[in-house]
Amino acid sequence: MSNDSYDEILNRAKEELSREQKQKLAESLLQDAGRKKTGSHKITELRGLGKEIWQGVNADEYVAKERDAWGS
Repeated sequence: MSNDSYDEILNRAKEELSREQKQKLAESLLQDAGRKKTGSHKITELRGLGKEIWQGVNADEYVAKERDAWGS
């Protein structure tokens, strides 16, 4: 991409996007910039993700409740 294209895109974003849209665009660009070029990830990167949701939940009771809900 040439500098002219970059400057054009930047100016359009500044002029045409709302503050919320600019924030969303910035977040998307930062997220994209942090991605690996290959696009591949290791499953271990998900370890611990969302663990706070399950704090204080008894796994056996949860599974039994879900099974009951399905009528098994």
